[in-house]
Amino acid sequence: MTPEDERETAKRRKQRNYVLGGILLAFAALFYAITVVRMQV
Repeated sequence: MTPEDERETAKRRKQRNYVLGGILLAFAALFYAITVVRMQV
């Protein structure tokens, strides 16, 4: 693997990690919102 390929792989991995982190945060916010709504009922 050339250094250029390694940089491209690292860049893609970083982007994927940001996307997965965003999805995880969205799920956490969703569960929090569901919990708050259910406690008010």
